[in-house]
Amino acid sequence: MLVGVGWKRAPRFPGMPAGEQGRESLLELVELARSAGADIAGTVFQVRDKADSATLVGRGKLDEIRAEATAHKAPLIIFDSNLSPMQQRNIEEATERRVIDRTQLILDIFARHARSREGQLQVELAQLNYMLPRLTGKGTSMSRLGGKSGGGGAGGAGGGAGRIGVRGPGEKKLETDRRRIRDRVGKIQRAIEEVRKQRALRREARNAVPLGTIALVGYTNAGKSTLFNALSRAEVLVSSRMFATLDPTIRALRLPSNRRVLISDTVGFIRDLPKGLLTAFRATLEEVQEAALILHVSDVSNLHHHELDEEVEKILQELGVAGRPTLRVLNKIDRLSTEERKAITNGAERNGNAAGAPVLVSALTGEGIEDLLRRMDAETPTDPVVMLSMRLPMAEGRTLALIHALGRVLHSEVQDSHMLLEAEVPASIAKRLRLNDFAIKETLRHVLS
Repeated sequence: MLVGVGWKRAPRFPGMPAGEQGRESLLELVELARSAGADIAGTVFQVRDKADSATLVGRGKLDEIRAEATAHKAPLIIFDSNLSPMQQRNIEEATERRVIDRTQLILDIFARHARSREGQLQVELAQLNYMLPRLTGKGTSMSRLGGKSGGGGAGGAGGGAGRIGVRGPGEKKLETDRRRIRDRVGKIQRAIEEVRKQRALRREARNAVPLGTIALVGYTNAGKSTLFNALSRAEVLVSSRMFATLDPTIRALRLPSNRRVLISDTVGFIRDLPKGLLTAFRATLEEVQEAALILHVSDVSNLHHHELDEEVEKILQELGVAGRPTLRVLNKIDRLSTEERKAITNGAERNGNAAGAPVLVSALTGEGIEDLLRRMDAETPTDPVVMLSMRLPMAEGRTLALIHALGRVLHSEVQDSHMLLEAEVPASIAKRLRLNDFAIKETLRHVLS
């Protein structure tokens, strides 16, 4: 049973009534619950002025929720809002059913889909941090704590006898559970830091071969993975379920100008994404922070895609990449009528900025992909080209291959088991090349290892 609440005050989107905003969010919760493998028995919706501090929805609505859950034999109730530990306990007692909130549902989905070592560690960390304030004990019956023993003599013996069997280990079970969680959190944080260092080394090695990175971002279910496959001819999992893509996927892509770039698929954003989960998928989000160009993918067939784009832009701002070169991609145009397409095109023309106009594509049918590749080529920052004369040992085959792949060899000749080259290469490659043989050999072996 799903429960949604719309708030009359402080609406998220001023142009949309509070009730409609709440219902849109509830529809999104339906998709989230299905992505977690749930069968939806029904939904309950309420519009309120403010939250009830004890139960969020009030006692009267709780009775209705309980009746609906009983009628549909639903063992689980999922709230679209985030619940405080006290609200969650009160609702469980009133409905006699297990209750979770939006954050707990998202954590469950992330736990199902995380595949990388860091992704799994970060999900567990977010789950433990969520669980810690929600631990509840069963009173002193679980702890069996007693006071200090009495003094000597008959009185002391009497006092001691009254406490026989109630002396405990000195720590309540609840406190033990909390301590174990904190210890586990510390271990996970240390493990994540190690994984981050390893990933930074891999990124440094990757950056040594200067390929610009393009990152796909967008609201969940906007079709990013389908577009990623269409551009890179990869076979990334494509699913209508939310958060099907969590761990970053990177592929090489050749642009129309023959430049090679790296393109990365990232986790889909969502409104009210718990802050802990922004850090939970730092691996994916770091690809966004390192990107030379961001492709902001929107599901143009969604009537509220403008509002969803605002949510994505807020998260990009939190990541500190709001000013990064961005290309808007309006996906799923195959679902639009001819009139709707014309309206979007005319709107872009009226703005008078062809360079900043969005690109219309259908990742499913391939329509607009060639135009998108040309725009990506035009808007990806270029690496200045410099002329170099160098002398390389013939044994440096990988270095020669790198120069041929990323530069343009103007002249070459063999002399005393060395290759004399004149070539135009990207400035970032030139920085790593040295004019004496030893520096060249050692630098490039480190770069390409």
